[in-house]
Amino acid sequence: MASSDPDRRNHEEASEAAAGEDEDTGAQVAPIVQLDEVAVTTGEEEEDVLLDLKAKLYRFDKEGNQWKERGVGTVKLLKHKETGKVRLVMRQSKTLKICANHLVLPSISIQEHAGNDKSCVWHATDFSDGEELKEELFCIRFASIENCRTFKDLIEEVADSQANKVGDSEEATSAADLLEKLSVGESKDHEEKVKEEVPISAKEETKEDDNVPISVKEEKKEDDNEQETKPDADK
Repeated sequence: MASSDPDRRNHEEASEAAAGEDEDTGAQVAPIVQLDEVAVTTGEEEEDVLLDLKAKLYRFDKEGNQWKERGVGTVKLLKHKETGKVRLVMRQSKTLKICANHLVLPSISIQEHAGNDKSCVWHATDFSDGEELKEELFCIRFASIENCRTFKDLIEEVADSQANKVGDSEEATSAADLLEKLSVGESKDHEEKVKEEVPISAKEETKEDDNVPISVKEEKKEDDNEQETKPDADK
């Protein structure tokens, strides 16, 4: 019995302490500093997500002649709602720091990494630093071969579609230039035709009238008026 009494007391004290911690006193503590809610923008609000996969990114260091890890996170392909341009953006998972940011251009060439079916390699003009454009050689590694193929196929599909858009815009520009040339040529032909239709006599009369001084023109008008009034006087 003596041994059970201390255990019982300890159990009662522990239960009382737990009850004291759970008890709500109703006291309200006002925060020391009031923080206003701030809207955070990522720059991706006007873009649609075409692809979102987890991966690890590397870039090739030319000076050290070796691959360096750029970050682990999610790689996205984003299509702008108005312009239709597609860019590749990758952010680190913990810090959300941008480790890749470039447009998917028709000239992009992506290949599987030699000896690793889960990796792809490509060149791009990157702007992840936010200061200047840099030519980079990237290598990205996925968790599965399927994700790597999906990424590679979508990049190639976007590049082909961008190339078609460039060709369509060039054709539209050339057609507009051709129409403008035709309209200018037709207007010139019309002006020359109008000039040819003017009678030669009319041209000569206008030339003569232009060469006659104003005083002579007025005297000629007075002589014409006198000739018109003479027949009436004879009658």
